[in-house]
Amino acid sequence: MTFDEVIGQEDVKERLMQMVSESRLPHAIMLCGPAGSGKLAIATAFACHLLRTSASANGQSSAGTEAMLRKLEHPDLHFTYPTIKLPSMGADHKPVSDDFAAEWYDLLRESPYISMDVWMQAMGGENQQAIITAGESDNLVHKLSLKSSQGGYKVSVVWLPERMNTECANKLLKLIEEPPQQTVFLMVCEEPDKLLETIRSRVQRIDVKKIDNEAVCQALIKCRGISDDAARRISRIANGNWRKAVEELQADSESSEFLEMFISLMRLAYQRKIKDFRKWSEQMAGMGREKQKRWLNYFLRMIRENFMYNFHDENLVYMTQKEEDFARNFARFVNEKNILPINSLANLAMRDIGQNANAKIVFYDFALQMIVLLLQE
Repeated sequence: MTFDEVIGQEDVKERLMQMVSESRLPHAIMLCGPAGSGKLAIATAFACHLLRTSASANGQSSAGTEAMLRKLEHPDLHFTYPTIKLPSMGADHKPVSDDFAAEWYDLLRESPYISMDVWMQAMGGENQQAIITAGESDNLVHKLSLKSSQGGYKVSVVWLPERMNTECANKLLKLIEEPPQQTVFLMVCEEPDKLLETIRSRVQRIDVKKIDNEAVCQALIKCRGISDDAARRISRIANGNWRKAVEELQADSESSEFLEMFISLMRLAYQRKIKDFRKWSEQMAGMGREKQKRWLNYFLRMIRENFMYNFHDENLVYMTQKEEDFARNFARFVNEKNILPINSLANLAMRDIGQNANAKIVFYDFALQMIVLLLQE
């Protein structure tokens, strides 16, 4: 993979290349930014660049190195990512990335713009919460202790390090403090505040912003072959998230399902149909926990968009036509008196779901409180 395959983010690419050219490459870099901004794509492309450069400097075959990197099967390139425990695994087994290597590389070769929901589906564990276990850190220590196959860099790409459990985080900290020779850690993080402060203090952080809308638009035209008008509409809705732009092109996007659940909740709350809340909460509970959290994020976005819709400025609103059709009559119920309490309610529900609370109870209570909040006009 090369930087040419990364959409936009020219400033980040330039900064990384400058570190190499000026021989001041830190041993641990953390790319932080929102979902869909291309952090993993940047890390993968940069890892390939480092391995390509070090192989050339050590007189290795460029054709052989390029062939390995094209398939992302270079022996000095290691990926770490959250995993789940499958029923087929033994009671004492601590899941590691190698357990799901086939699924990971299939996704990565298809597109380096991987989201957690897509990854969970690939592993077949939507009802679980993926973490990086202590077994993974032990495995990584072993891999990085081996001599580089081409006499150059060894690169460890850690996707979503904030999902490490405490034991794993402490072991990785020690590895970062005393890294093996010519080892570079590239961390791809979305919630850096959840990482140990001691880890954050030992890495060089690079903030990755949302992809520029024009870059998303041009990539849609070039890679997906759609019209300029369609590309501009989708890039505006995606708002810097390439994954979302791709999902908008897919007929089976779960956004339609999420919109229906949102509309259903608001109508039931407005009509005070408390008895029907039970069926709605059961539908929500039937989703996996990762999907429940995605819906809550969608809910927060829709609340924000409906609030902004009241200002009658199209430059402030990022909704599909179906979402806007509903907002036309609903938006007036989201106002300055209830928008903050509604946001707090959704964030509390997200916290409870993340802590494995009973989803039926969480969403039933969520729905009940929406009745009161919608009355605040």
